[in-house]
Amino acid sequence: MMVRVSTVIAVVATLGLGGAAFYWLHVRSGEAQPAIAAAPAAAPVEKPGDVAERTTGNAATLPAPAKKAASASLPEATPGIPLRSGEVLDFTADVSKVSNVATLRLQVAERRNFLGKSAWHLQAFAHTENPLRMVFELDDQFDSYSDAGTLLALQYEMHLSERGQKVDSVQRMTTTGKEPASANAAEARVLSGTRDPLGMMQFLRNTDWSKTHEVHSPVYDGRKLYDVRAALAGTSEPVTVPAGSFTTDKIEIRVFNGSEEMKDAHFYLYLDHDAGHTPVLLEAVLPFATARVALKSKK
Repeated sequence: MMVRVSTVIAVVATLGLGGAAFYWLHVRSGEAQPAIAAAPAAAPVEKPGDVAERTTGNAATLPAPAKKAASASLPEATPGIPLRSGEVLDFTADVSKVSNVATLRLQVAERRNFLGKSAWHLQAFAHTENPLRMVFELDDQFDSYSDAGTLLALQYEMHLSERGQKVDSVQRMTTTGKEPASANAAEARVLSGTRDPLGMMQFLRNTDWSKTHEVHSPVYDGRKLYDVRAALAGTSEPVTVPAGSFTTDKIEIRVFNGSEEMKDAHFYLYLDHDAGHTPVLLEAVLPFATARVALKSKK
């Protein structure tokens, strides 16, 4: 049972609201996370869904149907996404009947110039808590630099410390492979319209769900490119979490690897009806457990 709980923590705590679906795919398949590398010239992957190797510069890709779905999301992004610098959201993760097995913090660090573009610096921090921490020590940090107007990915960083093993990955997004190389970042060649998990979370928060019932976007999780589809599943869902009781929009999140839907993990995101559409709960229904990442406090 402890091994299963540990696996779920790697799912819901490592990226929490920003990317639990994507991390689950790697935990399930046993894939290692990429190490930091210099940026060589990017080359296309031959088969959709192949792993993007940062050390060789191979690019991730999606099949033609996913490209069509992804392009539909671009008009829905609004100029100057109204995030709030300094926002801090703290969450607790529960797995089945085991409470507070991990904590997660999501924060909007700042709006800044990044590579000549106005960008939001988004961050996530995840830590396991005792008694689970005694057998599964996890202290992870994720940094996203996303375009301020569209939340498209510019650079995505993973700084992982899990069970004594440390991995640092810094990946700069390119759609052409012609951007200047960087000494401390690998080059990830992605589809136009790609977001990273943290940028995707903020994009879902800033979608007008009263007018839009479904959005599509390619999402790059640091290793592979997925097609993510989010749809409105409810408009006045009552939710009670440690931070209080809320009336929310319920968003169903589906993840596709190429044209195949990943059916063994199902996700629901609950967004408060406040001005910032605060994420108050993520539910992850996995083959052997149900996990909840619930809001504790916000600043």
